Amino acid sequence: MLSAYGRLFTPSLARLAAQRSLLTNSGTISLLQPAQTDQSAAFSTSAESVPFKTDPTGHILPHGGKLVDLFVKDEAQKQKLIDSCTHQQECSERNACDVELLSVGGFSPLTGFMNRDVYDHVVDKMRLPGSNLLFGLPVVFDTNNDSIKEGSKILLNYKGQKLGVLEVESKWEPNKVKEALHCYKTSALEHPGVKMIAWERGKYYLGGKVHGFELPKRVFPCKTPAEVRAALPANTDVVVFQCRNPVHRAHYELFTRALHAKNVREGAVCLVHPTCGPTQDDDIPGIVRFHTYEALKKEIKNPAIKWAYLPYSMHMAGPREAIQHMIIRKNYGCTHFIVGRDMAGSKSCQTGNDFYGMYDAQQEATKHAPELGMQTVPSLDVVYTEEKGYVTVDQAKELGLHVKKLSGTKFRQMLRGGEEIPEWFAFSSVVDVLRQHAKQAAA
Repeated sequence: MLSAYGRLFTPSLARLAAQRSLLTNSGTISLLQPAQTDQSAAFSTSAESVPFKTDPTGHILPHGGKLVDLFVKDEAQKQKLIDSCTHQQECSERNACDVELLSVGGFSPLTGFMNRDVYDHVVDKMRLPGSNLLFGLPVVFDTNNDSIKEGSKILLNYKGQKLGVLEVESKWEPNKVKEALHCYKTSALEHPGVKMIAWERGKYYLGGKVHGFELPKRVFPCKTPAEVRAALPANTDVVVFQCRNPVHRAHYELFTRALHAKNVREGAVCLVHPTCGPTQDDDIPGIVRFHTYEALKKEIKNPAIKWAYLPYSMHMAGPREAIQHMIIRKNYGCTHFIVGRDMAGSKSCQTGNDFYGMYDAQQEATKHAPELGMQTVPSLDVVYTEEKGYVTVDQAKELGLHVKKLSGTKFRQMLRGGEEIPEWFAFSSVVDVLRQHAKQAAA
């Protein structure tokens, strides 16, 4: 089964792996339902129990204590680095995302692509050697170029741009099966992350210092961590909502209710921070997602909701990706992280089974949140009722309310057929954008 939107925009594309719809057939949208009945067993419930350390501006300290900035600002130094390059390589879209996040400090404390010893340590232990800091997934540059040697300098190009220079400190042939088993918990090629490292990445991995020159030019602008931090209020809880699909009413209920969670202080803001880089084949294109977010931002005009876009390529690595997202969002100034049920999960197209347990990502995030100096935010499954609008599933049952349902399949049919989509289910601005892009894709 395709995602709730994928078939609208790429109807002829063969899929390797299937992804679950945003909705279950019952019409219930799952948000943050922990495995335990008592949520206090899974989440911290005191706003003062895990205070976060701040930098001089009053924002949470970046991972490792300092926000990295790898940009070379002196033009003469840039030219000197370019002239010293022995090789050039065109970056893939994933490479470009990684170069950008390294350059702007999204991957702080990294100052370049991981060398072999760092890569091995992260694969084996999910930690950086020496500092022992958590790090969810390896960050490496790949190539098929046999002539690149340790000591080489590579000019990193992307669609006519010079993104920067990589000083190659290490080059090796990775054990990709081991990487897959440790990072994705499977070596099955139907897993999108495994497929990526096996088929998209080159034969060799390269590590070394990166010198950044410019940001990739994209339709969707991606603010740097420093820019996002400057736009966030100081000494305030910042709850981040990570997504890779259009935001509908239930999602809005999720992140607005999160601002009133027991472990979130009064006056908090929510940063909606979607990933707009490459993801699994079945997700809708980043440009479509970007347009839905921009339309929704104009429609809701909520001052407590901040928006920014993240140039990150999804790995669908479940628990490990939850840690990676928390680290990145900490670097962007976030103190609290909403971890969805089966976050960054994927499903086997052969067996229909999930690659991860439903609550694996939540449990991993909650386990490591204190070490990261962050908190996770609890929420519940919500449904829309005729009498009281959105309420929790438990409340609907307790009060005997009438739940309104709309399956993902029915939503797609209504979208294609031009039928009116209920306002309780989706924002009209988002529906309009989805219809416009669907028509363009079908033309």
